[in-house]
Amino acid sequence: MKSFISVLLGIGLIVLGFNLTGCSNQTDTAKSFSDYEEKGSIVVGLDDSFVPMGFRNDSGELVGFDIELAKKVGETVGVNIEFQPIDWSMKETELKNGTIDAIWNGYTVTAERKEQVTFSQTYLKNDQVIVTMKKNKIQSPNDMDGKIVGLQEGSSGEDAFTNNPELLKDFVKDQEAISYPAYTEAFMDLEAGRIDGLLIDKIFADYYLSQKENKNDFAMIATEFPEEDYAIGFRIGETELADKINEAINQLITSGEAKAISEKWFGEDRLVK
Repeated sequence: MKSFISVLLGIGLIVLGFNLTGCSNQTDTAKSFSDYEEKGSIVVGLDDSFVPMGFRNDSGELVGFDIELAKKVGETVGVNIEFQPIDWSMKETELKNGTIDAIWNGYTVTAERKEQVTFSQTYLKNDQVIVTMKKNKIQSPNDMDGKIVGLQEGSSGEDAFTNNPELLKDFVKDQEAISYPAYTEAFMDLEAGRIDGLLIDKIFADYYLSQKENKNDFAMIATEFPEEDYAIGFRIGETELADKINEAINQLITSGEAKAISEKWFGEDRLVK
């Protein structure tokens, strides 16, 4: 009986060891660049309403600064870039699950995100601003005292609002913000008077307002939130892919192709060199 039990225990340990090894391999999702070359594509996740970085034009086509830059980078490294619209609040989860291979859509570097992704180099700078209606007579963040503020769920603005409460959160109504899945919905509520101000990326606000027929009805208020770095997020450990993308971006900066894309969408060269 003891021998029989020993055999069963031995088999159990072997099976357990096999399962543990299998689990370890399954959770090791980092890929080499050659994996992407073999696959032939890199899937980029984006919020397809984030002007001017990646959004749909009147014909429903994906356009924008990040779209054009990503395509050029793909041509440079010899891999096709595919774009996958996602729920922006779930972007890191989509990356970990393998639904996408990169987050490339005005993605801000933060300490929290560094724990979840491998970042490329910084390629653009950004600031958080408050957009309001001129009729609200808000001239500084302090004028938002007791007012209703909106922001995009999962955005760097939400992180800034939470992590720097003394700059806005502590004195807006209920010390909370209304979260929106996309900025376009937030702007509709701002114009309708359902919120008094919108905390938003300046890059988005500059372009969005420039396209509005009633742009003179809006005001843009500077804030004291820290300047932000835009970079591309990859799965933890995929440093080889990040290095290849960095190298390609630098080649496009040197050749002047990246500058042309920036001037097309921003009216100036805003790339970090």
